[in-house]
Amino acid sequence: MEYRVGPEEAGWRVREVLRRSMGVSYTALKSAKWNGRIRLNGEPARADTRVADGDLVKIDWEEDVPVYQLKPYEFPLEIPYEDEHLLVVAKPGGIASQSSRNHPDDSLENAVYSYYGCPENFIYRPVNRLDKGTGGLMVIARTPHAQHRLQQELHTPAFRRRYLALTDGIPAEEEGMLDFPIAKVPGATIKRMIAPDGKPSRTRYRVLEKRNGGALILLELETGRTHQIRVHLSHIGCPVRGDFLYGEERPEEFQGCFALHSAMVELRHPLTGETLRLTNLPQWAGELDDSVLFMDFN
Repeated sequence: MEYRVGPEEAGWRVREVLRRSMGVSYTALKSAKWNGRIRLNGEPARADTRVADGDLVKIDWEEDVPVYQLKPYEFPLEIPYEDEHLLVVAKPGGIASQSSRNHPDDSLENAVYSYYGCPENFIYRPVNRLDKGTGGLMVIARTPHAQHRLQQELHTPAFRRRYLALTDGIPAEEEGMLDFPIAKVPGATIKRMIAPDGKPSRTRYRVLEKRNGGALILLELETGRTHQIRVHLSHIGCPVRGDFLYGEERPEEFQGCFALHSAMVELRHPLTGETLRLTNLPQWAGELDDSVLFMDFN
């Protein structure tokens, strides 16, 4: 299947054209990415490549071919909530959320696959994703309907997420809104930066404690950009402690991860409508009462 990019789509990423304009499903896109079947103007292309007016995007896949051969990963999962529609896992920092060429057999996806007994035609449906170095609560839908409902509510008041971060440096204000547009660093694969022409990005924060030249900070996302919290905190001179990409790596304290944690998720159950409130505190938060995770921001 192929598609000619129009002027209104110029600047989109290939994956946006595939999903929004061509109607390609998440599973089919994942399969094509894994097996190298995405092309831009006849050449193999990455899903995050930006397109121009007139470009030709093509995807090849076979419906009966699995995404890839998923391998089981025997890893003990901490599961705060589970039913036939949802699975909520407390992901440890240092484990990739999803399998990839770099992590084909040691991701959370592999661990969930193993947890359910390696079923045939297993489909992994993460609703929110965490960077490899970030720990905490991840919501995984178990049915297409649950995934659709939850993704519709992501970044709305019906699906709230709050994070804890331990930083190097203390914000000038005790509480506020970090409102800085984020763009991809030119030529970089994953690194982001603050740029006037970036995508609007907003993060609320409150300093909970000051510790040895740093701070324990509560944060809530209003948008969901790649590396948003990490980029925003680094921009104000308070990078996440141990963040190798935007701050200073601390392998003696954080092995393969850093001090950023998805500590609270509040969502509306996609079938019952019940409000679920789940918390998970990292060890480095100390004797923090999890009631602070629900405090209103000014």
